[in-house]
Amino acid sequence: MNYDDLIPVIRKLALEAGDKIMEIYGQDDFDVKSKSDDSPVTAADEAADELISAGLRAAFPDVMLVTEEQAATHSTTGDTFLIVDPLDGTKEFVHRRGDFTVNIALVEAGVPTRGVVYAPAKDRMFFTQADGTSVEETGALDKDVVGDVKAMNVADSDNSALLVVASKSHRDQATDDYINKYAVKDMKSAGSSLKFCLVATGEADIYPRVGRTMEWDTAAGHAVLAGAGGKVVRFDDHTPLQYGKDGYANPFFIAYAPAVTLKPA
Repeated sequence: MNYDDLIPVIRKLALEAGDKIMEIYGQDDFDVKSKSDDSPVTAADEAADELISAGLRAAFPDVMLVTEEQAATHSTTGDTFLIVDPLDGTKEFVHRRGDFTVNIALVEAGVPTRGVVYAPAKDRMFFTQADGTSVEETGALDKDVVGDVKAMNVADSDNSALLVVASKSHRDQATDDYINKYAVKDMKSAGSSLKFCLVATGEADIYPRVGRTMEWDTAAGHAVLAGAGGKVVRFDDHTPLQYGKDGYANPFFIAYAPAVTLKPA
């Protein structure tokens, strides 16, 4: 994969999908259906998926594609692939809370190496550059021209006063029990893959996830965090979180700045 070719394509597709999503978000009413696992899906998920999938298949016809909204792709196997969650945080979208994102990533040899996370309702765009370093774009978000960017770097964390970010829709006692093992200065909640990005920008030190996620939920955020110097490990044994797993389901995990001294599960 030529990263110089990849990055402009995934950035532009994320922005275009964001436009589609916001068009539907702005409507007085939109249909919400339930998938087989009872998770919600809207016309915005489907429209964004159609746009991104078509764009990726046209640009990179020889690269395997896995996308949340196309069940047929979930039985494909490989250790190098493009993976998409066209609208992560559908519950945030449905409740009009704004914490939803478009996620596109490249996984190589089981590791997310490049990705883009775009939060259209918040006008925040995070992506890895061709060289693998992560930036937040602060300009006008023109689809064809990258605007001003600022480098993203994880915090030099203070273990006596940590900033923790946790899920807005999926907080539970197990998560709180784990967070309570740390000296926490402040807690914040965020939806979708924005939690990875808050660690990547240094706005948070650690994001523990004790709950079900799929690889398309995490790959783009993982890539952005890694490009800012962060890590994502399994919750149980602190080994690196791998991709291309059976059924694309994740174990529990911890995303963090390396200066954080991790506590055992």
